[in-house]
Amino acid sequence: METVSPAATVCTRESATAEKRDLWTAMKRGFRCRCPRCGEGKLFSAFLKVGSNCSSCGLDFTPHRADDLPAYLVIIIVGHIVVPVVLWVETNYSPAIWLQMSIYLPLTLIASLVLLQPVKGAVVGFQWAQRMHGFDENAPGEIPPV
Repeated sequence: METVSPAATVCTRESATAEKRDLWTAMKRGFRCRCPRCGEGKLFSAFLKVGSNCSSCGLDFTPHRADDLPAYLVIIIVGHIVVPVVLWVETNYSPAIWLQMSIYLPLTLIASLVLLQPVKGAVVGFQWAQRMHGFDENAPGEIPPV
C-alpha cells in the first residue's frame, strides 16, 4: 500500500494556475501605461480611466481596485523629491517667498500630474501579478478541496 504525504496533496493557488506572473515585469508594464500581461495594449482609455480590456491580448481590466492608493503614493514620491529641494534652497540661498512659491507650487502640481497615471498603472500591474481581486482565474470556489 502506497502512502501519500500531506504535503504532496496540498493544492495552492500557484499550482492551480498555469500562467506565471512576474511582479516587476507587470509593474513596469503598468508604469508605462501598457497591459500588465502582454505589454502591448493600452491600459488607459482616458487620463485616469482604466480601459475595459486589452486591445492586444484581451485581458479584462474591470476587476482592478486601485482606489486612492496611486494618489497616496504620488504624494509620498513628490513630497520626497520637492521637500528636500525646498529645504536645501531655503537654507543655502533664502530667496524671496514669492519666488519660492512661483517655482514650488507649479513644480509640485506638474510632478503630481505626470506621475499619477504611471503610478496607477503600476498599481494595476501589481494587482494583476498578485492575482488580487478579480484578476485570479481560479476563484476560491474553483480550487479543489484538499
